[in-house]
Amino acid sequence: MNQQLNSSNEIFIVDDDPAVRDALSVVFTLEGFHVSGFAEGNSFLAAARARTPACIILDVHMPGRSGLDILKELNAQHYGAPIFIISGQGDIPMAVDAVKNGALDFIEKPFDADTVVARVREAIEAWARRSMEKDQDSILAAEFPGHDLLTPREREVLAQIARGASNKEAGRHLGISPRTIEVHRARVMEKLGAKNAADLVRIVMS
Repeated sequence: MNQQLNSSNEIFIVDDDPAVRDALSVVFTLEGFHVSGFAEGNSFLAAARARTPACIILDVHMPGRSGLDILKELNAQHYGAPIFIISGQGDIPMAVDAVKNGALDFIEKPFDADTVVARVREAIEAWARRSMEKDQDSILAAEFPGHDLLTPREREVLAQIARGASNKEAGRHLGISPRTIEVHRARVMEKLGAKNAADLVRIVMS
């Protein structure tokens, strides 16, 4: 059971490289966050099950279990905080897999500290906003053919598409990059058998 104990301003950083952990810790501490660092998956999973932080930053390459394995074990699709994956240029297919398995978005190395802070803040704000909107959203609640095939995040992206939002607008609203919206959009269209955005809207409204 996740306890919300003193964790609303906490960020978990999971990376086996102490230099990356230290650099991110300093940046986020200066921004007023409380940071907990983890060098491997087991201690992180134990902490993540005991309390829900404001955000998680997880390296895709970890000793033993990969970031992808850790996401699956955490059941990231249904976890109560946004999760960013850190990936190098060559890890983009893996980062896309991570998004399919519940990561909110990915941050490419080398990264700029200010950009990472801005993206994490946006994600935390969007997460809080989405929680408030969820109850009012008829598209998220609607039953349509293939509804049960979609993950909660894919339904949120679909709700944005159905409102006519561009990838950029949908990304801004959900606190993720347009590129990641594109990944979700492609998955939604594949799962629902839609040829284009108009087709998607027709399926949802049917």
